[in-house]
Amino acid sequence: MMNVLIVRTSSMGDLIHTWPAVTDLVAHYPNVELSWLAEEAFADIAALHPAVGEVIPIAWRRWRKALLAKQSWQQMAAMREALRARPWDCVIDSQGLLKSALPAKLAGGPLAGYDSHSIREPLASRFYDKQVSVSRELSAIERNRRLFAGVFGYAVEGPPRFGVGQGERPSWLPDGPYAVLLHATSKASKEWPEQHWVNLGARLAAEGLVCVLPWGNAQEAERAARLQAAIEGAVLAPRMRLREAAGLIGHAAAVVGVDTGLTHLANAQDVPLVAIYTDTDPALTGVVETARACNVGRAGVCPEVDEVYALLQARRTA
Repeated sequence: MMNVLIVRTSSMGDLIHTWPAVTDLVAHYPNVELSWLAEEAFADIAALHPAVGEVIPIAWRRWRKALLAKQSWQQMAAMREALRARPWDCVIDSQGLLKSALPAKLAGGPLAGYDSHSIREPLASRFYDKQVSVSRELSAIERNRRLFAGVFGYAVEGPPRFGVGQGERPSWLPDGPYAVLLHATSKASKEWPEQHWVNLGARLAAEGLVCVLPWGNAQEAERAARLQAAIEGAVLAPRMRLREAAGLIGHAAAVVGVDTGLTHLANAQDVPLVAIYTDTDPALTGVVETARACNVGRAGVCPEVDEVYALLQARRTA
């Protein structure tokens, strides 16, 4: 048995982009026992991959707001004890930042990661016992796959496989097929206009699809409520844990989403998907395009409803 610790603490999309590398690793080393160090808010995402046996939570986002608090230091000590609880054959930092390299070093095992030319914070590479060169021009998924392959000595082959299942269908959903509209994202520049969502939702509702509107904070809840009021038969989702959101998305008849982690989760679950980009380059951070999933738009370009709808229909019939 080979004990391996993956360090990828955040964010949601970045953790999902690591799943194909995990799938590759267990295909080449079936005897590997995997643990994952992840931010507490994303622990559910790390745990969704069936090859991950343990998730060790880190709360740096919370601790840094109260660095002088006794409780913060007690929790940091508890995390260090959890990291040192087993001897690691390999610790792999797939994030390549100081905030990931430092706790990775605390684990005490041989540490591997990107070389200084392959990451945004070259200083992090000084902590690694083994360094791997990976082009920064590749997509995030391919960078992770090549990092793992370089560390463990195998070749990357074939298209990426995320390796996760659908999860449970939420009990609060109405019977019948539904579409999930992932309207919420971290930056206003990544949003799609509300009227576009309303127009798209009207077309989907006319086909008999119930439009489901998730949200994650108060501002997103307000927008979701406005969309619900404007789209016939739409459903406002309750507040959900990430594991519950995975079940919602995994059973959807269609998903349309902006540049957000849940859109990548839909990609991983192989549902009919159109990912909308208005502020970033989908060649680097977009979903993996398949017969069932595609990207549309780019920085400075806002796709029209007709284009998104046509692309979605093609993915639903693929």
